[in-house]
Formats: sequence, C-alpha cells, structure tokens
Amino acid sequence: MDLEAVRTFAAIAEAGQFQKAAVDLSVTQQAVSKRVAALERDLGVRLFTRTPRGAELTIDGQAFLPHARELLSVAERAVASVRTGRRPLRVDVINSRGAASGLMRGFHRTHPEIDLDVVMLVEIDTAIAAIRSGTVDASFRAVAAPGRPLPEDIESVRVLDEPLQLLTGPAHALADAKSVTVAELVGHRIWMPGIAPGTEWGAYYDDLVAEFGLTIEATGPNFGSDVLLDTIADTPALATFMSEQTRLVWPAGHGLRRIPVTDPTPVYPHSLLWHRDNPHPALATLRAHLAATPPGGDATGTWVPGWVIPR
Repeated sequence: MDLEAVRTFAAIAEAGQFQKAAVDLSVTQQAVSKRVAALERDLGVRLFTRTPRGAELTIDGQAFLPHARELLSVAERAVASVRTGRRPLRVDVINSRGAASGLMRGFHRTHPEIDLDVVMLVEIDTAIAAIRSGTVDASFRAVAAPGRPLPEDIESVRVLDEPLQLLTGPAHALADAKSVTVAELVGHRIWMPGIAPGTEWGAYYDDLVAEFGLTIEATGPNFGSDVLLDTIADTPALATFMSEQTRLVWPAGHGLRRIPVTDPTPVYPHSLLWHRDNPHPALATLRAHLAATPPGGDATGTWVPGWVIPR
C-alpha cells in the first residue's frame, strides 16, 4: 500500500476538500485526485463522496480512517527509530565484565541524557561489518591483528592501555608475591581457555608468548569465568591472566590473588572503531569523553605488541 496515498487520504479527511489537502501537501489537486483514485482501486471501495462543500467520507472511508492514521503513525515511529540523532548510540563492548563495558558505564554516568544500546560481538570481522552496515556505531577492539589492516573507511583511536595481572589460587607458588616480573612467569602454566584462534586477543597472547617465552595453555572448552575461577582456586599448578579492570566476583573461600605483573607490565591496547562517515552526534560526544582520559600506554616499563597501530 502506497503510504503517500494513505497520507493524502488522511489529509483530505482532515481538510474536507481536495483543493485544501493539495495546498497542505504542497502538490497539485490533480496529484491528490490520482492518489485517491489509486488507493480506492487498491482497496476496492470508494472513500469519498464529492459534495458542493467539498468531500465527505463514505462509510468505507470512515472505517478506513483510524487504520490510515495508525499506518502513518507506525511509519513515523519506524523512521524515527533509525534517524541519526534520534536513535540510541549503539556500541559493541565485546563482553559485559571487561574494561570497555566500564568505559561505557563511565560515559553513561557523565552523559545520562544520551540513549545507549550496548551490544556484545565476539569476532572483529563481525564488528567491522556491523560498523560498515550501520548496525552499530562503534566498537572497542585491539587494533589491529597482524596481517589484518582495517578497511580504509574505518577510523580508530587508542583509548585505554590496560595492564595485565596474574590470577592465582591460594596454593600457587606465586600466591604470596606482591608483584611478579614477566621473567618469573617463565615455566609456570598459564591457563586461558577463552583464547579463540583468529581473534585480536588471540594474536595478542601469541605475541606475548613469542616475546617472553611464556607457557599459555588454551586447552579444554571455555565454560565461562565461573568455571575458570573455580579451577584456578583448586589447582595449584595453574594461574591465568586477567585484565586489571575486569570485574570479577568469587566465593570468599576461593582465596584468589590478583598480582601485578612488572618489568615490563604487559598492557592490552583498547581502541575505539567507527565508520568515518557516521554522523551520529553522540559518537562525537563519546570520542571527546574518551579523549579526556589519556590511555597511558607505551610508557616506560610497559609492553604492547609490535603490530598495534600507534596513536
């Protein structure tokens, strides 16, 4: 059904005249008549009766009018839902417990007037496709994985370099250390079942192993953080890496330790990605908010992989 014809029908019903409706719609009276005739053909009924005073709704026209108004209202809501500046800013944070989620919570506290849709996409290819199609406005990622440069229409900026920490159970050999150097981790088994091949964090840990000779095991299925914490708490031979700002809760009896890693401190490079032609006004506000806090990476005593794009 032609929405312009429906809009014209509703305008005539409101004005009571074809000529007045034509003026209101900024079209000719002939165009108004053609639209109504086409709509009547589609519906198989007459909608108006012409009178000396103008146009009156037939019984069928009276029955159709409330539905026509609802159709127009639904169409307006559909357009508003995707109109830049009137729809929520959609941002991919990968997971709900990580640093990116924390950055967006901080943004929301600072700008509660901005509507947000927060989504979680795993693969970087999925995130980039979503940015290019407009499904999401921005995504937090490590930029970029070796041999996988960003498309030319995707912009990025480093927003946070997050230190890694070692997470151990109470019986681990390093459990009582106030901090550990990277060299002291050589020979210890670091279990990280969440490392997925082909992801940017998979490339990050591959580079970390190659640089420092660490032993990182990704064996076994990934049952989530609760099972990971249970296993680390109960197995003295295993530890894991945890990003500094990852939010975790575990039972008091687990006795887990979060231990800073130093000399150098491995930092995970978070970047914000967006399409260069995205006009959403809240995207500029988000970028300005993130730029107000320097990421703090590439400083003396830190390590980031060599394939990360410089700021």
